[in-house]
Amino acid sequence: MTDFGMDKALKHLGLQDINNGTSTGQENFSYGEIIASYSPVDGRLIGKVKASTKEDYEKVMETATKAFLSFRDIPAPQRGEVVRQFGNKLREKKEALGKLVSYEMGKSYQEGLGEVQEMIDICDFAVGLSRQLNGQTIPSERPGHVMREQWHPIGVVGIISAFNFPVAVWAWNTALAWICGDVCVWKASEKTPLCAVACQNIIAEVLKQNNLPEGISCIINGDYKVGEMMTNDARIPLVSATGSTRMGRIVGTTVAKRFGKSLLELGGNNAIIITPSADLKVVVPGAVFGAVGTCGQRCTSTRRLIIHESVYDKVKEAIVGAYQQIKIGNPLNENNHVGPLIDKESVNTYLAAIEKAKDEGGAILVEGGVLEGEGYESGCYVKPAIIEAENHFEIVQHETFAPILYLMKYTGELENAIEKQNGVVQGLSSSIMTNELKEAEKFLSYAGSDCGIANVNIGTSGAEIGGAFGGEKETGGGRESGSDAWKVYMRRQTNTINYSDELPLAQGIKFDL
Repeated sequence: MTDFGMDKALKHLGLQDINNGTSTGQENFSYGEIIASYSPVDGRLIGKVKASTKEDYEKVMETATKAFLSFRDIPAPQRGEVVRQFGNKLREKKEALGKLVSYEMGKSYQEGLGEVQEMIDICDFAVGLSRQLNGQTIPSERPGHVMREQWHPIGVVGIISAFNFPVAVWAWNTALAWICGDVCVWKASEKTPLCAVACQNIIAEVLKQNNLPEGISCIINGDYKVGEMMTNDARIPLVSATGSTRMGRIVGTTVAKRFGKSLLELGGNNAIIITPSADLKVVVPGAVFGAVGTCGQRCTSTRRLIIHESVYDKVKEAIVGAYQQIKIGNPLNENNHVGPLIDKESVNTYLAAIEKAKDEGGAILVEGGVLEGEGYESGCYVKPAIIEAENHFEIVQHETFAPILYLMKYTGELENAIEKQNGVVQGLSSSIMTNELKEAEKFLSYAGSDCGIANVNIGTSGAEIGGAFGGEKETGGGRESGSDAWKVYMRRQTNTINYSDELPLAQGIKFDL
């Protein structure tokens, strides 16, 4: 593994001149507001980009819509070859991009590398899929007829991503959209704009080497006002948006008004049920990583532990003990487990949630707070907290994007725990820790978890790209990544072909002339 310093990593990603205010990697863009990216790791200014103006946005859309007209005609396996080359470029730049993800967002370097690996994995998945965009043949009720179903590219795909996974979620969408014949316009989070420019630089190099139009991959920068341009634009038939439930309501409603499609990946309030038969060697690392990984800023982060009363004290003691071993600090130092929150606004939200939990009657088991002193100058480092609470507490019902873990008991049968777990408005990820087959299968049944993801003897976070990722209820209902998630990026068409010399009508209708 190459030992990249931060400056070397930026240069390797083509960002050495980023302070000059690069916007989307395309020329002749007008002057917009400057977005400065400060690292939550040490408060340092990493670089600046220009926010896209309305004029910039129109240039991007003209470029993208024109590129779609030619890109859709390229056979899918050839589009897959482009994605394969992109995956190989990511392999070459994995350490540098992983370091930038860690430094700009604040997650550990290992998690940054893991995020880039997710990009590589979805490219591999998409390459194989490019030869499997299968429709089906359907028996016709009419003699001399055949029916079939086929899939066509949908057009320009708009992608709105969040800061917590500044590169992987974009790749989940683009790798599949590209092999489907779509082109993409990406509005990354204004909190992590440099990661987006780095990705654009990498794919732009691949497109240039293959003599393909740059409009296949475009980025726009800015806050919600730039996102509004996308959600209101009828030239974008699909908007894939990752973020808060509040944001999803706005995007979903706006896109629906123009009869577009939206793919929504929104909030989570994820729980692990711990039964009497659970193995503590599995429970502790699963629960702790789920709760403190990415400093609690994953949509799949573990927010609640629902523990059977018979093992409650034992589990509580083990979890609290494990928290004493957590090392908090610079995420580029691989000895540390937890880095900073993304910014001071998130720190204030974290502190307010702890106070709210105490006001509602929660008992503090592991004290939270902001870390100060050498190494914590950015003001974004906080201590993961554990609070005994009840599921009905208002703050427990709410997703707080921070390392706060709520512990609660359940009594009696597993159904009581499942009721607690399902008793929130979010429905993303869930897990049960048990060595009883009946309990595991009940949890996975129609009467069990109501989440889009349900795990047994692993935590709530750490999904693989092979399975469709997404959730139910106020998580939005979207599905990204694996399985048959590719279908959302295409339009379905049913064909009926008459190869006979007659014209019989369906349902036996007679129409004689």
